[in-house]
Amino acid sequence: CEALREFSSSKGEIPGRKGYPGYLYSDLASIYERAGIVAGKNGSVTQLPILTMPNDDVTHPVPDLTGYITEGQIQLDRGLDASGIYPPVSVLPSLSRLMKDGIGKGFTREDHSAVSNQLFAAYSKVMDARSLASVIGEEELSPVDKKYIAFGKLFESKFVNQGFNDNRSIEQSLDLGWELLAALPRSELDRVDDDMLDKYYEPAKKRVESRENQNTADKITAAEA
Repeated sequence: CEALREFSSSKGEIPGRKGYPGYLYSDLASIYERAGIVAGKNGSVTQLPILTMPNDDVTHPVPDLTGYITEGQIQLDRGLDASGIYPPVSVLPSLSRLMKDGIGKGFTREDHSAVSNQLFAAYSKVMDARSLASVIGEEELSPVDKKYIAFGKLFESKFVNQGFNDNRSIEQSLDLGWELLAALPRSELDRVDDDMLDKYYEPAKKRVESRENQNTADKITAAEA
């Protein structure tokens, strides 16, 4: 892309954003759209382009146009990487436009969309709570905001973080998602209907409470020994 900008400039073409030529979009599309399925042929072509954003600027023309053309993006976060989270996926700006067509009953599990939406919404509130805490201090947060802070730490360390050799199935990830959501009051889970909460949230909450009680009992036994 840098070579294209320099070549365009040397030809005296009218520059667009940040000096890139106006046809940057079509040139990128001609590369990315080579991926897909060829009619009448077996198999498919998948691309995993890796972009570095100048100064981490997602509005830079190359990542910005790439986002319009491709069907999904995974954005990495320096802060998560610095805190030891692997892979350091920044959940909120990452997306898949094809996910909705391959999840749910008959594909993965009926609660996939619901738990995904709720985790996304809850993590968004985590970011809001952290921003507020940076201004007034975490001790001044409301009880609910403090629960979101705790949820955020669990979400990053247990859900986003996966060891290099970890092999977690989709079903295990969904169950883990519900167990993490159990850290929040049921009234906060407004992206899931009551039937789904009864079926998945309540059992997950009981599993978490049972493990916590067992851990407490083990600590008492160890202390007495």
